[in-house]
Amino acid sequence: MKKILTNFAIIFFFSTLWAKPDKPNIIYLMCDELAYYELSHMGNMKIKTPNIDRFAREGLRFTNALAASPVCGPLRCNLLTGKHAGHSSVRVNDGGTPLRADEVTIATLLKERGYATGGFGKWGCGGRGSTGVPEKHGFDEFFGYYDQVHAHTFYPPYLIRNSKEVPLVGNDGGRSGKTYSHYRIFEEAITFIKNNKKKPFFCYLPFTPPHGMFDIPMEEPAWKLYEKEAWMKDPNVSQDAKNYAVMISMVDRQLGEIIDLLKKLGLEELTAIFFTGDNGGQDRFKSQEYPRGYFGPNVCPNTGMEFRGEKGDLYEGGLRIPFIVRWPGHVSSAKASDLVFYQPDVLPTISNLCGARIPSDTDGLSIAPTLIGAEMAGHSQKLHKMLYWEYSSQVAVRYNQWKAIKTGKGKKAKWVLYDLETDLSETKDLAKEQPAILSKMVEFALKSHQPARPGTFTEPSRTKHNRDRQAKYGFSAKATQINNTSQKLKSNKR
Repeated sequence: MKKILTNFAIIFFFSTLWAKPDKPNIIYLMCDELAYYELSHMGNMKIKTPNIDRFAREGLRFTNALAASPVCGPLRCNLLTGKHAGHSSVRVNDGGTPLRADEVTIATLLKERGYATGGFGKWGCGGRGSTGVPEKHGFDEFFGYYDQVHAHTFYPPYLIRNSKEVPLVGNDGGRSGKTYSHYRIFEEAITFIKNNKKKPFFCYLPFTPPHGMFDIPMEEPAWKLYEKEAWMKDPNVSQDAKNYAVMISMVDRQLGEIIDLLKKLGLEELTAIFFTGDNGGQDRFKSQEYPRGYFGPNVCPNTGMEFRGEKGDLYEGGLRIPFIVRWPGHVSSAKASDLVFYQPDVLPTISNLCGARIPSDTDGLSIAPTLIGAEMAGHSQKLHKMLYWEYSSQVAVRYNQWKAIKTGKGKKAKWVLYDLETDLSETKDLAKEQPAILSKMVEFALKSHQPARPGTFTEPSRTKHNRDRQAKYGFSAKATQINNTSQKLKSNKR
């Protein structure tokens, strides 16, 4: 009898360990422009990411995760609403175009389930005084930047909490100051997790680093990782490039601190953490020696294979993103999945994991079966018939291994077709060889596009929104002069 009871206890222990919690916590950490090949576990020899590397070993890494747009604002809308670029309200990257007042987000759905909902970082789905502010779309609190231009500086005069300004001591925009904004944002995120440790929470972390002005305090602990690196002492390598690497390592450090906190609070097995980038990498810090950028964000360090294009393009270089999910006891560890999916799938996935409803107008499909298994998810893994993108004058469709792209408008703009299975660098146009396949994809593209219906500004003068954009440079006489000069240059370029 004693042996039976012992065996029962063991079975009970493992069944409770592997049973999916009814309301798991969700942490979604998305780095701004962190590229596919900028992590050391992907072979990058310069940037050091020990915690992310360990995270990948302890979680499930996706090799075919794709952004929903090649730029910041639109993809955030796609991510939060589950709609692809042909149906979304935000399709331009001006920093302030808002969500419509009636749009449902991941936070809206989880709030209905009794979750605490907090966002910390860069919003990008509607400036202050618009229908798109986060507190109107399911977030109990959002702390950080609402406007993308505001987010370019790490030393702004203030950050925003639920549309109200929070002053940062000793700052007036630009590239220096006393209060490093990202530290404040991270502190608020940690406080949110601690304050909600006894109830389910959704912690959305759209971190700005490594995007923006490449500034980071010299006191940042991540600098120590590079003490013995010769390239850090090379005068031919720009200070911005050096700062950029340390900014990524700073986020790496903070990811480790989040996991340590969850362990301390006893929440590790109750919390699914998503770690990802927002869009494809930008080939920064180019030179004759490094034509694709000093860190090679779109070049495989092991094989030399290159993703064509970069941020802003609908080629793979603008869309491929790192994507890893860690949830001990629920998501398989030390594995990689080649499932093809994109950011509109995040909303149904999180809703699936948390038992929330999935709106009928979403374009996404849950990848929960791949994460936790079909039995736990309640259904088998469904696959997209095709994926759709549009941005500016570009349109693209993915159909199995096929990728069709049209750049430009008018009669001269032609569709090209690539076989990503044999040509991941998108160099050989097969449109003439595969007319039937291309025809299907073009038909899908035509059906996928609807005219954009963005939200509106409830403050017609946009005084607060424009103030946030000015805050990039600050409000001193010198800062105002710099801002006016910058705006004049931009106007001339148009």
